[in-house]
Amino acid sequence: MKSAYVDVDWSDGGVVVVRLNRPDRRNAINDEMLDALRELCVDLGAGGDARALVLTGAAGAFCAGFDLDELRRLSNLDAAQLHAHLDRQSAIITVLRTMPLPVVAAIDGACVGAGLSLALAADVRLASDRARFRAPFVRLGLSGGDLGLSWLLPRVAGLALASELMLSARFMEAEEALLHRVVSRVVPSGELMAAALGLASDITGCSAAALAFTKGILHENLDAPSLEAALRRESALQVVAVKSPDLHEAIDAFQQKREPRFRWSS
Repeated sequence: MKSAYVDVDWSDGGVVVVRLNRPDRRNAINDEMLDALRELCVDLGAGGDARALVLTGAAGAFCAGFDLDELRRLSNLDAAQLHAHLDRQSAIITVLRTMPLPVVAAIDGACVGAGLSLALAADVRLASDRARFRAPFVRLGLSGGDLGLSWLLPRVAGLALASELMLSARFMEAEEALLHRVVSRVVPSGELMAAALGLASDITGCSAAALAFTKGILHENLDAPSLEAALRRESALQVVAVKSPDLHEAIDAFQQKREPRFRWSS
C-alpha cells in the first residue's frame, strides 16, 4: 500500500529509511499512515535486499500521536467495530517487534502517544537533544493502555517511571529519557540521522540470519520464567546458527583479515 503519509528511502547496504510524513500535523497518525506502515514492514520483513530499518519523522518531529480528528470519528463506532478497529491498528506494534529486520527509531522533536508506542516497539532508539516524550492519554479521557504502551514502557523504563509518565501525562525531555534508558543515545538534532544511519550500517555488516536470531531471542527471553528456560531457548537457537554457512564465512574472514561476505547480507 503506497501512501503520501509514509516516505521510503533506500540508503547504502540495505538500510531502509521510513519517514512518517504529515509535517503539517507533526506527523500525527491516521489510519492510512498506520495501514501503509504495517504493510510496508510486512513486505520488508518477508525477504529481499532490506537489512535494517530506520524509522523517523518528517520536519523536525517524530510523531505527535494519533490525530484527534480521527479519534473523534472512532468514538462514533459501536463497541464491536471499535474493538476490531483497535486490533487492526495495534498490529503495527507486533509487526515491528517480530519482523526479522532490526529497527532503529531516530526521534526528533515530539514523540507523543501512539508515536511513543511506535518508538518503543523499535529495537534501538536514538534521540535528538530536542526530543520530547509524552503519554497524554489520561488528559484525553483515555486509558494509557494503547498500542502496547502499558507493556512496552514498563519494560523499557521500569514500572515506577512508566506509572508516573502514564498517570501524570507530563513531558519527559531527551536527557531524562537517556538517564532512564528509554533511549540509548542523545545527539544534536543536526546529527541525528547521521548517527542513526551509522548505527544501521554497523548492523547491516552482520549476518542477517544472526541478526534475526538475536532480535528474536532478546524478545523471547525478556519474559522467560527463569534463567534455565532462557538458556534452553538460547541453546536451541544456537544449534541452528552454528549450522549456518555464515559461521564458516565469519571464521574464514577473521583468519584472512578481511570483511566477511555473508550470504544473506550486503
